[in-house]
Amino acid sequence: MGHGKLKKFAENETFRCLLQPDASSVLDKEAGSRELRLRDHAIKGRWGAEMFGNDHPIVLELGCGGGDYTIALALRHPENNYIGVDIKGARLWKGAKYATENALPNVAFLRTRIEFIEAFFGPGEVSEIWLTFSDPQLRGSENARLSSPLFLERYRKFLKPGGVIHLKTDSRYLFEYTSAVCKVNGLRVLASSTDIYLEGTHGVDLVQHSFGRGSFLGGGPGPAHLAPRPLGSTIGGPGPALESGPGPNMGIIPADVTQVQTFYEKMFLQMGLPITYLAFCIDHEGAYAYPGDAFDHDFWLQAEGPRRSFSHQPTARSK
Repeated sequence: MGHGKLKKFAENETFRCLLQPDASSVLDKEAGSRELRLRDHAIKGRWGAEMFGNDHPIVLELGCGGGDYTIALALRHPENNYIGVDIKGARLWKGAKYATENALPNVAFLRTRIEFIEAFFGPGEVSEIWLTFSDPQLRGSENARLSSPLFLERYRKFLKPGGVIHLKTDSRYLFEYTSAVCKVNGLRVLASSTDIYLEGTHGVDLVQHSFGRGSFLGGGPGPAHLAPRPLGSTIGGPGPALESGPGPNMGIIPADVTQVQTFYEKMFLQMGLPITYLAFCIDHEGAYAYPGDAFDHDFWLQAEGPRRSFSHQPTARSK
């Protein structure tokens, strides 16, 4: 291990905004059992009181890398608390150091495996989840995808009813997979775009739908950061009604989706690669179904093309 990493790890221990629990503190695995069993961490259900000192809505970014997106959202929306989650301490050092040096009161980081996430958050403690450029696990286990039914079940244990999951990715494969998960489970899709920066009748500017202007979740005005673009920016009139099911481009695209970018997202855009976005709610009774034949794995794997070899090289995993 290089001296630089060791220095970062040492400095991480001084950051109040960074929680680094040992895995053994939440693992409760019986001898000989392969089942993942977790114990609640002491912070569970107490983030507002113990970390932030308020009861503002909590927003998670899972797989946050260096925390650029988490920091940017927190700076834009001081009315919310933001927590970036990643397993790589050297990456989290960047965000934690910035938050500490700039005395950001609404930013925290959690170093842990996302498989352990339910050990750290209590029922209804989280309002939104961002999945930004997650590994699509093209040839790995389906359960390793952060939008798989297995992970949705974990999120349901702590996401508020009506809470939103945002998926922003350069992987069309992951976008289509997640769309299929939404379809087979009848999940409410709030917005969907296969190219959020596309200018034209099928682009990001389709901002009106059956929920009405200014309402993201359909129950009155949503948070300021989820407000749609101005009416004058609408192209082609109102978007399709969401009751018809997920479509290629529909619904409200929050301003943050295009106005906050990761480092590699900027590189993808310079290369002309489309960025997709999907926002949905996971309110659902019973077990989540897997997409099965509703998702054509072979087709979308082939369609993914060589760009995966760039965007998911080991040197390109941090954001």
